[in-house]
Amino acid sequence: MRNARIRTTAVAATALLAALSLTACQSGDDGDADAKKSGAAAASASTPSTGAKPAPNPKNTPAGSDTRTGSGGRSTGGGNNSNSGGKSTGKAGDSGPVTAACIGENTKVTVSKVSRPINHLLLTMTNTGSKACNAYHAPLLRFDDAQAVTQIMDSSKPQAVVTIAPGESAYASLLLEADDSGENGQTVKKLTVHFAPRSGSGSTESAPDVLTLPAGTYADSNAAVSYWQSTMADALTY
Repeated sequence: MRNARIRTTAVAATALLAALSLTACQSGDDGDADAKKSGAAAASASTPSTGAKPAPNPKNTPAGSDTRTGSGGRSTGGGNNSNSGGKSTGKAGDSGPVTAACIGENTKVTVSKVSRPINHLLLTMTNTGSKACNAYHAPLLRFDDAQAVTQIMDSSKPQAVVTIAPGESAYASLLLEADDSGENGQTVKKLTVHFAPRSGSGSTESAPDVLTLPAGTYADSNAAVSYWQSTMADALTY
């Protein structure tokens, strides 16, 4: 009887130990599974998705390029309105053909002596206004109190009217005497400059410029002036 109880107690103790061991194993297995799931989730969060594609770059434009251009990829802004060489270019953006005459109110005329060619003076007309003007024909000149204007060199007429942009200049050469055939030669002290209109004869209603000539300037009846030219070199060829 006592032996039977002992065996029963031993069997019960063995069964209890087995149950406790099984419970411990299951708890360990569950912990391992939870740890594996947590690790997998963390790995998924830190790894970028391979399914997402970068936004397409149109026409393989290099990164950082400004694609805000007009037709054909060219910038549509920034028109060029410059007047090269003192002549109107007529490019897009210009306000239209220049018709205003260069007169006393929008220009300043100066006179200077030159070493070559001999017996010549140089007239320079600078645009002091805010808009371009046309230097029509030739300056109309009078020495001192002369009644008649100085003759004009017809051979110096340019192919096109010279347009002067603000701040730029046109030029005319003044021949004082050609040879000994001239008459009424005298030393002259002042030069009155009138401005020619676009068409017709005579001068504009603008007030003339009165210039002081270089000391010792001598002129005779052969004195003549060129048409306005766009460069000093062109003017001094006459």
